[in-house]
Amino acid sequence: MAKRKIVEIDRDKCNGCGLCTTACAEGALELDAENKAVLVREIFCDGLGACLDVCPTDALKVVERDSEEYDSKAAFSHVLKTRGAEAASLVHGIGGGDAHAGHSGCPGSLAREIPCGSDAEDGPATSVRSRLSQWPIQLHLISPQAPYFEKSDLLVAADCTAFALGGFHDGLLKGKKLVIACPKLDDTQGYVEKLAELIRRNSLKSLTVAIMTVPCCSGLEHIVRQAVVLAGEPLDVKKVVIGIDGRVVPAP
Repeated sequence: MAKRKIVEIDRDKCNGCGLCTTACAEGALELDAENKAVLVREIFCDGLGACLDVCPTDALKVVERDSEEYDSKAAFSHVLKTRGAEAASLVHGIGGGDAHAGHSGCPGSLAREIPCGSDAEDGPATSVRSRLSQWPIQLHLISPQAPYFEKSDLLVAADCTAFALGGFHDGLLKGKKLVIACPKLDDTQGYVEKLAELIRRNSLKSLTVAIMTVPCCSGLEHIVRQAVVLAGEPLDVKKVVIGIDGRVVPAP
């Protein structure tokens, strides 16, 4: 038994809505006789916290404690028996493998790559081409195990940068995979660890962090640099700073 991340349930906050039981692709959660969410078996919980996205009462959180390791094969067998083959194909680490690791119960957060097309396809009647090449992008929703991060150039951008920088897609995002976050408004607990796992797993070719000039935005740079240290990878961090006037300013 080793220390790892696993979901913890506050029974006093749980209202028995059952949303977490369907959001968990691994079938780790169910409602008990008192209509409260419980872990079926700890080995079914992958610790990624997909269930947190749908809980309306904040009754769920991811903690780090001693537990049996997540067993993807056991989770697959459990879901296959209780929900069928289609649901079992979404189990983290099975079948389609990590391509399904970003699934969090919400169709909008299913991990997918987006074909960018070629520059030759641009034409006078075409709007500015998006350079976004994967989904999801929000740090709470991305999976460090998603295959498109492998050997990628990664851009970690503050939410506001894409709105302030007119040339964000061609000037900053093109050719990169994207993760966005807001250090002021997000619950950033676990961000350092999640980014560190992404860095450690994927042999990144480069890492860029884009922030605004506003003081609170510097928190994202701190998160990224802490993650690099925690990952133990010799990776330089390139910083891009954007003013509220939409201009790129020299990084200090």
